[in-house]
Amino acid sequence: MNTDFADVPWGLLAPVIILNLILVIVALIDYVKLAKTKGAHLFWIPVILFVSFFGPVMYLIFGRRNH
Repeated sequence: MNTDFADVPWGLLAPVIILNLILVIVALIDYVKLAKTKGAHLFWIPVILFVSFFGPVMYLIFGRRNH
């Protein structure tokens, strides 16, 4: 199986990739700044990093503990 990256529609994928990176960075910065989260504190790191797109969104909606 030969993958040719020239055939990838980068114009459509680039905004999604950039949005995902921004969400991951924002979620990680927020995670580091907060001392307490809902649920196990270390549980959120793999969720943010490895659950593509939805992991950071899940953390920002459900994981943050409002003071």
